Amino acid sequence: MKRPVRLKAGDTVAVVSLSWGGLGEGELLHRYLIAKRRLEEDFGLRVRPMPHALKGAAFVHAHPELRARDLMDAFRDDSIAAIFSAIGGDDTIRLLPYIDYAVISAHPKIFMGYSDTTINHFMMLKAGVTSFYGPSVLCEFGEYGAMFDYTAQAVRDVLFGDTAGYQIKPSPLWSDTFVPWAEENMDRRKILRPDVHGYELLQGRGTVRGPLLGGCIDVFMMAAGTPVWPAPERWRGALLFLETSEDKPSPTFVTWALRNLAAQGVLDAVSGILFGKPQDEAYYEEYKQALRQVVAEEAGRSELPILYNLNFGHAAPIGVLPIGVPAELDCEKKTLTLLESATKSE
Repeated sequence: MKRPVRLKAGDTVAVVSLSWGGLGEGELLHRYLIAKRRLEEDFGLRVRPMPHALKGAAFVHAHPELRARDLMDAFRDDSIAAIFSAIGGDDTIRLLPYIDYAVISAHPKIFMGYSDTTINHFMMLKAGVTSFYGPSVLCEFGEYGAMFDYTAQAVRDVLFGDTAGYQIKPSPLWSDTFVPWAEENMDRRKILRPDVHGYELLQGRGTVRGPLLGGCIDVFMMAAGTPVWPAPERWRGALLFLETSEDKPSPTFVTWALRNLAAQGVLDAVSGILFGKPQDEAYYEEYKQALRQVVAEEAGRSELPILYNLNFGHAAPIGVLPIGVPAELDCEKKTLTLLESATKSE
């Protein structure tokens, strides 16, 4: 896997709308401006929206080829150091016919997002480039009041620093506060409270290692069987990370999705599973039961380590997981540590 150059103050970040085009909707423009200012003032970055990123939801939906062009042009432009996804959605799969994997491979750079952006991460994987499952522009960088400290520090640590030996620790706080996206709420902050769970070990023992690979389980079924679905050798020995979306899929859906991974041989191939904190802790116990049922009982892998309640994806706050970077899961200590740097120096 090719590693992108790490960020530094003064670098330019491109913003792309690869799925839902809400970034360009008038009632949400204030949210984009919050994110832009935060990226500039707090992280020292220059922000450049790609030509079609702010065209609005209807235009973006109608033109997957232009969304893909924005992505390809951002990779080709050597003045751009990183590409941040505006937000997820449900149809970035429509970009597949327009992606040039040779362009991505020839111009490796930081790419970050989550949710439906899982599909784009699989594109990066196919091109052999490390990408970053982490904050999006509208959601985390555009957070009202202030960005969560846990998330901001993770961005600094993983995108701006050397992550060899970096431990991805649990957030001591979490939030299930819903604040509607509206200008009158710009000064409202989500309420944080202690996380009484921490990382939970559902099964397994000892220490396992493998490259990080995964995404939003809701999106997996759209990707399976397409050219970007990871090849069998990619899953072999990987630490599989999974999370659920804001739709809060039923435990039955999660069971079905896990059974699909079992039928494909994915659960036989991976070295461990990392499961993200569900948004608002919806189905918190039920998802654990689904994992135990499918992995241990049905797939016969009662020894496979499963670490639960990690802070990534649709939870609040979230960290950053670099896809393709080797990590170590220590079952006794309940720790997750990156073994190599996710980025390189100039």
